[in-house]
Amino acid sequence: MTVTEQIQKRLSDSAIARWSAMAIVSFTMMCGYFITDVMAPLEDLLTKSITDGGLGWTSGEYGFFSGAYGYINVFLLMLFFGGIILDKCGIRITGTISCSLMLAGAIIKWYALDNNFGDAEIFGYPMQVAVAALGFAIFGMGAEITGITVTKVIAKWFTGHEMALAMGLQVAMARIGTAAALALSLPFAEMMGNISAPLLLGAALLCIGLVSYLVYCVLDRKLDASCETQEENKEDEFQLTDLKYIFTNKGFWLITILCLMFYSGVFPFLKFATKLMIYKYGVEPEIAGLIPAMLPFGTILLTPIFGSMYDRVGKGATLMIIGSAMLTLVHVLFALPILNVWWFAIIIMILLGIAFSLVPSAMWPSVPKIIPLKQLGSAYSIIFYIQNIGLSMVPVLIGWIIDTQSTITNANGEIVGYDYTIPMSIFALFGIIAIAISMMLKKEDAKKHYGLE
Repeated sequence: MTVTEQIQKRLSDSAIARWSAMAIVSFTMMCGYFITDVMAPLEDLLTKSITDGGLGWTSGEYGFFSGAYGYINVFLLMLFFGGIILDKCGIRITGTISCSLMLAGAIIKWYALDNNFGDAEIFGYPMQVAVAALGFAIFGMGAEITGITVTKVIAKWFTGHEMALAMGLQVAMARIGTAAALALSLPFAEMMGNISAPLLLGAALLCIGLVSYLVYCVLDRKLDASCETQEENKEDEFQLTDLKYIFTNKGFWLITILCLMFYSGVFPFLKFATKLMIYKYGVEPEIAGLIPAMLPFGTILLTPIFGSMYDRVGKGATLMIIGSAMLTLVHVLFALPILNVWWFAIIIMILLGIAFSLVPSAMWPSVPKIIPLKQLGSAYSIIFYIQNIGLSMVPVLIGWIIDTQSTITNANGEIVGYDYTIPMSIFALFGIIAIAISMMLKKEDAKKHYGLE
């Protein structure tokens, strides 16, 4: 045996070990993303009258529910504290708790939709809407903290290896969950004869996801044990000075605002996209969710490709500029009253899928180039916190606009359609701001030499 062979290596130096770790935690996030978007294809059912087989929600109530994903994260600062907990308590404890919160929230959400609360109200909302929103808020708290934990997991295992590719593949697996929710939720609900059935399926998947994360914890413990020195083995303790470094870093804030603008133009849009397909493009309700489902399906292939490209040739800021420009173009096309046919909607959604692959594949691996691993949990938590402001408030805004500005009624006051010009114009504005921020980030990278390009 040679001297080299005798030197103990980190477990992450094994390709099989690090890719196995990535696959396990990515599966957990995939299950979480299924629950995140499982209600989007059901919007038309939710807002139909009870006599027509719906639940009688208004678009505003649906917007309030959709925005609930980030209420605890934003208003109680739980996502911010989640990053501190992650850096202080470590990956295993934080991830196990956050996965359990996801499961608990999903169960509450299912319970709300599976029960009739009569005319009871709370804070001006029907009890069913309020309880479902509470479940979604608890789920959102767990999902976002799990997200920053999984991101730090990949940074921990892939530093010095194929980090952008690994993050791209993790995003791709998460998008499988989104795609499955958008494509299968409505058919599954109709097959089971119960609008809450997809939520129960999602809760079952999250049980498996929680078990998967516990399996990962075993690998993580072995990784720590494989470190050559005690200093490597010990998780960095949180220090207030770490936050000062993050808060005063201009490159970090540019990526944070870019994340806010870009994701505000994508995820809230998906909450309303199925109904857009029905009323603007004339797609049958039974298959309308398949067109938005093309977005995550496209990213499954493209995000790892763009991530691998970033590993090999760089140009991260340039990729973000191109992706933001494509996002803007997509929403402008959705806003214009042209070619209101299904095949044009598919073309636009494909363009959005490319944009949704370009930006995340470059943005998430760029953060470890700006912020040291020691402070990465806190940095990601701040980014996710700011992002959640958009994910919480934008659906409420869009739901209110649809109710007050975009609803088309007949002489009897019955809803016959929707005009999506104003909502899509708002999403396009987010894209324009994202372009400007991406250009500023490219300029900052040239000055500070982060290595994004």
